[in-house]
Amino acid sequence: MIDVPSGAPRYVAGARALALSTHPGPTVAVTTVATLLALVADVPAGRTALLCAAVLAGQASIGWSNDWLDAERDRAVARSDKPVVQGAVTPAGLRRAALLAAATAVVLSLLLGIVPGLLLLLLVASGWAYNAGLKRTVWSGAGYVVGFGALPAGVVTAAPGDPAVPWWLVAAGAMLGGAAHLANVAPDLEDDLATGVRGLPHRLGPRLSAATSALLLAAASLVLVLAPPGDPTATGWAALALAVPAAAVAALSGTAARFRRLAFPAVMLLTVLDVALLLGGGATVA
Repeated sequence: MIDVPSGAPRYVAGARALALSTHPGPTVAVTTVATLLALVADVPAGRTALLCAAVLAGQASIGWSNDWLDAERDRAVARSDKPVVQGAVTPAGLRRAALLAAATAVVLSLLLGIVPGLLLLLLVASGWAYNAGLKRTVWSGAGYVVGFGALPAGVVTAAPGDPAVPWWLVAAGAMLGGAAHLANVAPDLEDDLATGVRGLPHRLGPRLSAATSALLLAAASLVLVLAPPGDPTATGWAALALAVPAAAVAALSGTAARFRRLAFPAVMLLTVLDVALLLGGGATVA
């Protein structure tokens, strides 16, 4: 529930409801990953700040559009964790916020240049497509795979000197995106089915979805450690070691309900840590 002191102005409650409706965990994680990648790719400080703002606006627009478009579904299954179900924010308010944030993301992204801008906006478009109906199809994972693969490409091409985008970075991003999709849907499989949503995880079932998510996590970590030029570093091996508990949580989410809500945070945390270790290990991606 949204707990605001009784004497606080109404706009404070509204602002907090809007903040919670951005899906702050994934929004902060994706923005952090993009910012850390920009540091690895030697993107200048000013452009890194612009890139961070562009990604943040895009992710906020995805979160708001999700809660706007899913308002009736969330009410039908009594999703009391959703501010729109609590009545703290209206679907119309979320729609306005989502459209404004999307427009902001377009402007900020294109200020980085046509190529990096379009690649970063591909992530935003993928998220909106997922919310608008892709989630109901067998292609539900495509938005995550395409969007997470495009993100590192957009970051690298924002660096000066027209750098080439490493294939392994795009591949790892796409695999982490696929794992994130399967893990994100895991806690809501029953509610989704009750409201007519039948994407890829629902068709695979909880056990196969969990196993696939764990395999994608492991594969992404192996690619990040073994594919870059040169011998793996100590930080690379550390990243691989961190993948083991995250993959275990993802795998267990298919057999134990208590692990389902841990799977997606585990994927996002592993992604942030992988990129942080790339930075700490002196890796270069541009």
